[in-house]
Amino acid sequence: MAATSVADKERINSPLRTKFGKLQGAFYPKGINMGFKCGIVGLPNVGKTTIFNALTQGHEEISIVPFSTIHPKRGVVPVPDERLIGLARILKPKRTVHAHMEFMDIAGLIEGASQGAGLGNTFLSHIRDMDVILHVVRSFESEEAVHVLGSIDPMRDIKIVNMELILKDIETINKRIQKCEQKGLSVKENQAMAELLQGIKLALEQEHPARHLDLSHEDLHRLRDVHLFTLKPVLYCINVSENDLPGGGKWEKDLAAFAESDQAKIVFMCGILEEDLSKITDPEERKKIIEDFLLEQSGPAKVVSLGYELLDKVTFFTYDHDEVRAWTIPGGIHAPQAAGHVHTDMERGFIRAEVIKWNELVEAGSVHQAKEDGHFRVEGKDYVVQDGDVIHFRFNV
Repeated sequence: MAATSVADKERINSPLRTKFGKLQGAFYPKGINMGFKCGIVGLPNVGKTTIFNALTQGHEEISIVPFSTIHPKRGVVPVPDERLIGLARILKPKRTVHAHMEFMDIAGLIEGASQGAGLGNTFLSHIRDMDVILHVVRSFESEEAVHVLGSIDPMRDIKIVNMELILKDIETINKRIQKCEQKGLSVKENQAMAELLQGIKLALEQEHPARHLDLSHEDLHRLRDVHLFTLKPVLYCINVSENDLPGGGKWEKDLAAFAESDQAKIVFMCGILEEDLSKITDPEERKKIIEDFLLEQSGPAKVVSLGYELLDKVTFFTYDHDEVRAWTIPGGIHAPQAAGHVHTDMERGFIRAEVIKWNELVEAGSVHQAKEDGHFRVEGKDYVVQDGDVIHFRFNV
């Protein structure tokens, strides 16, 4: 039996479930496949809203006044994927369906935010369920947008924000330990949870984020609803001037070394340039500007690829006469489980997967020619889906 109809898939897939099995809120469009959710943090006046606009094409009003982001802003946008576009070009489906990302921009954090200073502390709760933290750091000079601390020092700014996140996590842990004690430490699970939290608290007090700890799968399962900020993967987004592209200017080496030591990823991008690029509809014009600045890809595309690396996620593609669609899944998933992301019946009745790499299909020019050339492979239940696979699932229920 071949893949079910698009209408049936959309009926089954709405609403989608999160990685912990909870239903997504009504905020997401019907049938949407979420790549990841990203919360944007940083000091005031570092260009967070500009970066947010570049990522979402939301064109939010920019203000040079600190704390201009009074209400958290969120946007759900398609994942930019040239592979999907290339597949659609040759397969000519009725519709092309991207995976999506959610971005949330909160008010700028300042020193003391964890104790109520500024506005950021009020809105930190909004990014507790984000998958990745995008930490925007300013390294550009501007007479119009004065730095809130009066000077440009990216390493200083990073340490201020990171400390506020650590302090907030300590506050969260203290409250949770108190709950464990109230429930009774004689109960095995309460005791185990309290001991785990005490260990994390000790590391935090030594200024080590929770993601640096060697936590077991069981530990992470216990912490799934604690929502520690410092346990989340971090992507440092260094907002540079156009003159510093394609790198990060005089701070590049130190910032890159710090990101590596912090088990984080780093991207250097010019927020103003990327916001301007997001408004250009002609792909060739946009590509030329990117090449003129000696960039391998746009800033948003780099953010997406690094976010996928941090979360160990891969993308595979499905196709039929009606649509070509991108699906985001955790790395290491076998073919039947990947099929289950498309339709539960596909996993239950899985027979085999017909697989081809996306570039082989594009180069062949059609499914028929790719089969003639012998590029399709038949894979069974033990096959681990790879990034860039194009898969046609065969199943019977």
